[in-house]
Amino acid sequence: MKLNPRDLARLIAKPDPKLAGVLIFGQDAMRVSLKRQELVAAIVGSQGEAEMRLERIQATELRRGPTVVDMLTAQGFFPGPRVVLIEGANDTHADAILPALKDWREGDAHLVVTAGALKASSKLRKGFEGAKAAGAAAIYDDPPTREEIESALAQAGLQPGADALRDLVALSRALDPGDFRQMLEKLALYKHGDATPLSVADVAAIAPASTEAAVDDLLHAVAEGQAAQIGPLLTRLQAQGVAAVTLAIMAMRHFRSLHAISSDAGGPSAGIQRLRPPVFGPRRDRLLGQAQRWGLARLERALSELIDADLTLRSASNAPSMAVMERTLIRLAMLARR
Repeated sequence: MKLNPRDLARLIAKPDPKLAGVLIFGQDAMRVSLKRQELVAAIVGSQGEAEMRLERIQATELRRGPTVVDMLTAQGFFPGPRVVLIEGANDTHADAILPALKDWREGDAHLVVTAGALKASSKLRKGFEGAKAAGAAAIYDDPPTREEIESALAQAGLQPGADALRDLVALSRALDPGDFRQMLEKLALYKHGDATPLSVADVAAIAPASTEAAVDDLLHAVAEGQAAQIGPLLTRLQAQGVAAVTLAIMAMRHFRSLHAISSDAGGPSAGIQRLRPPVFGPRRDRLLGQAQRWGLARLERALSELIDADLTLRSASNAPSMAVMERTLIRLAMLARR
């Protein structure tokens, strides 16, 4: 049978003892690995591997070892469900794997197979989809759904507030699945022993730090009219090797984001929800406040100033590039204070 994402989620939440095997396949190896990990853990439990109820084998080793049928029917030393995990399979391994589905009997080990991208005509995929007691689940590159995030939080013992959950959904679209899973694990450790709901501040404290954090400090100072901070921040960035052209590009990106927020037909609050890439936590509130403070007309003037500075930096002018950028940013900070 074909297993859609909801079917697979239900199977992970409550494994079916009458299901002989599951094929998990997809282009993104990390996403496939995470789903495989969840399914195997759901079947054998947290002590399954320690109790030798999980047998792991690479598909390339199938010709040298015992048959899949023998591995599924073997008796373990410890009671409880068993899993035979075959990783990295493809159509060349179909003849070694598929007969085990026909010979499977209730009480045998469950078969979990992982593979890369498989076409609809794939022999291995069709074998699992056509079997009565097996299924195939395609893992796509879509970010996790809100329900999947809530399930992962529940497994980690976390209860998020509405705003924290919104930030986590935004983060799940910006991070790789492995990085997002690691962040949830860090959140669980961070909140260990704390019964209060997960807050926006908690998420912001654990979220991966941006490599552009120092530049963000400068741009926030400009957008909030803090002209006195521009010189020291520029000096620090220049010492780190950040070029004036880079600052011009990032400043235009920042003010274009403010312009998109301010010009949204639904108002700034709707505009920040549609911003791509998404923003979360205190930074979202800060951007929203800046957009509301500047207004559309002054933001258009700021973009014009930044375009002129960028053209000067890229021209044959002999003007010191960092000085050009500093004057422009100070003018914008003064404009923000009017």
